[in-house]
Amino acid sequence: MAQTIPPYEITGRTRLICLLGSPVAHSKSPMMHNEGFRQLGLDFCYLAFETTEETLEKTVEGLKQLNCRGFNLTMPCKNKMAALCNHLSPAAQICGAVNTVVNDGGILTGHTTDGAGFLRSLREAGQDFAGKKMVLMGTGGAGTAILVQSALDGFGEIAVFSRMSGPHAGRAINLTETLKTRTSCQISLHDYDSSELRRQIASADFLVNATNIGMAPETDRCLIPDISWLSSKLFVADIIYNPAETKLLKMAKAAGCRTVNGLPMLLYQGAEAFRLWTGQEMPVSIVKEKYFS
Repeated sequence: MAQTIPPYEITGRTRLICLLGSPVAHSKSPMMHNEGFRQLGLDFCYLAFETTEETLEKTVEGLKQLNCRGFNLTMPCKNKMAALCNHLSPAAQICGAVNTVVNDGGILTGHTTDGAGFLRSLREAGQDFAGKKMVLMGTGGAGTAILVQSALDGFGEIAVFSRMSGPHAGRAINLTETLKTRTSCQISLHDYDSSELRRQIASADFLVNATNIGMAPETDRCLIPDISWLSSKLFVADIIYNPAETKLLKMAKAAGCRTVNGLPMLLYQGAEAFRLWTGQEMPVSIVKEKYFS
């Protein structure tokens, strides 16, 4: 007989973990983490707080005074938080952005778990990426995290596409140069030239959309113009999860590609943060069934 889990109770010893950013009301993180705490009998409570870049520093100081165990960051706070940490993980240091903070007696260590969550989603889909080639579209927050962790964890080659006239151009250039010196991964940076993008995809093992193109409500948009760009040997990932199947993923499935959307990445980046705070593994099968099915 399955063990009955008692209702979650807040006690006088309960420690706070939270999400900072704006907007946060839509986030699955409180449900995900509180379910994990309840299943494992851990005396933590996870809440979400609207926080801007302007209020972040005061908020973080207050959380330190309250002995908060840690917190997540979402936009627009990830980059500013990196400067407020005492220590940064290797990936967070290279990214210059933090989405998870662990508080040890007022000493804040910043991590970025998005890239680790993405790579776990590939492993869970049965993909071996050691030495393989990725074409990565997008160098925003999630794209940067994916790029850094993928280069650190064994991809052999990554062709990165970014709007070189856009707001992330300078960061993309600096980031790729840093990764060339810090990893053995071969990295090339390209503007969105259609002929070059198609050429790089033709020799790739993985195609990843880390942009918001195709996200609801503009679900008819896609960076790949037609199915002829895709071959069945490709594994295609889209970090978007609303809709669950973007135009890119529909096209990829029609071409015979294996695919994954952004929900597993969301789940597994949260699981990595959970482990950093608690030292225990999130019961992902239960959380997945309740909130990600």
